[in-house]
Amino acid sequence: MTIAVLDFGKTNSKLLVFDRQGEVLFSTRTRPAWRMVDGVRVLDERTLGAWALGALGEAEAALPGEMLGVMVSAHGCTFALAREADLVRPILDYEQELPGDRADAVDAALPSYSETFAPPRPQGFNYGRHMLWLQQIEPDSFERATAILGYPQFWSWWLGGNQVAETSYMGCHSHIWAPARGDFSSLVDAQGWRLKMPRFARAGAIIGELEVGGRCIAIHNGVHDSNAALQAYRSLGLESFTLVSTGTWVIIFNPECPLDALEPALDMYCNVDVDGRAVPTIGFMGGREFDEIGGPVDEPVSREAIQRVIDERRFALPAFAAAGPFGGRPGRIVPPVDREADRPAIAMLYVALMIDLCLDAIRSTNAIVIDGGLAAGGVLAELLAQLRHGQPTLAGAISEGTAAGAATLAFAAHGLDMQLPQPTPVPASGYRDLDAYRRDWWAQLPALAGLRAGVEA
Repeated sequence: MTIAVLDFGKTNSKLLVFDRQGEVLFSTRTRPAWRMVDGVRVLDERTLGAWALGALGEAEAALPGEMLGVMVSAHGCTFALAREADLVRPILDYEQELPGDRADAVDAALPSYSETFAPPRPQGFNYGRHMLWLQQIEPDSFERATAILGYPQFWSWWLGGNQVAETSYMGCHSHIWAPARGDFSSLVDAQGWRLKMPRFARAGAIIGELEVGGRCIAIHNGVHDSNAALQAYRSLGLESFTLVSTGTWVIIFNPECPLDALEPALDMYCNVDVDGRAVPTIGFMGGREFDEIGGPVDEPVSREAIQRVIDERRFALPAFAAAGPFGGRPGRIVPPVDREADRPAIAMLYVALMIDLCLDAIRSTNAIVIDGGLAAGGVLAELLAQLRHGQPTLAGAISEGTAAGAATLAFAAHGLDMQLPQPTPVPASGYRDLDAYRRDWWAQLPALAGLRAGVEA
């Protein structure tokens, strides 16, 4: 028996079919299409939806009679305004910036950090900001909408399921959720949105049926992608650990970090897991920044190049994306690159140092589990093991951790467990002068000098 997972990422979208041992038996992928409508960037959901249905048909043809259901995992920061049968308007791209004359008024009306643990962010990185903006410029869209859906819930509904809500997505640094009390924020009631919020169903719950290849399969309630990765490792019985989930975003979860340690100036926030529990989080667009720094060189990161970059003290200084502890600051490489082949090594060291900084900020002293695309090849995990000294570092052995976590939730709805592989210990790399390289990198970040001092005290 298998579960098909539609994993809708910001950069890539995938269909992966898992068996109960966590093996991927079928996969295909595409890139979501975005278009401009009236000067606003929106999703081409019809093209992406047509691909999803075609991919499910291909999977059924390849594995006839095997699929129990289809589950959705999706990136954060995105919502849909829907009626009973269709969208009220196209879905906003969360990287659509607000016009300057609107941004100040919108930001002034957002709830406090102490209520939502959603730090000030540009664009729609907290999607309540986009919701409030849209209500101001298109009040009729909210009036006509009968349901406000999270992005994974949109796709579960689009496939033929019921309109429902889900905690990991509503609580995904959205401005619309108050994690400490487990309820919608004051913004939702102030704007009259509560009545447009569907009933809650747990991630993975069966909410409808879809005919694929002449047979019906279950439609499962979707989940926030990084929270799905957290669920994958919790399903293995792991209890005390910090998860570093890598992709377009590097998202770092430490459930043991106290809420009062979260710092908005470092872009720290609070996620909510599939059971409604608050999960302190910090992140940055590591995959996007790696590509920006690494340039067009399409080769595995060379360990020899990493040592050369350390020896020559070549640094990438943040930031190369709009979000994260240094979001919005202009990133730069110093000194300028004179060997293009060194760019991937500079990028890998940058990501490792940024993760290390984030682990300090989120008070991680428990075991570290690193998962996702940037961890491929083991270089990043080895660097973290050396940077974190005695802190245990484990490499996730789960193929496609985000989608696998989503599959565990769907299998559970059928009364079945997945037998996923345990993460494996990572030996520290042995790069010369890595600690000194880190100190030199930190010395160029004077605004955060106190964070390192506080951690080392």
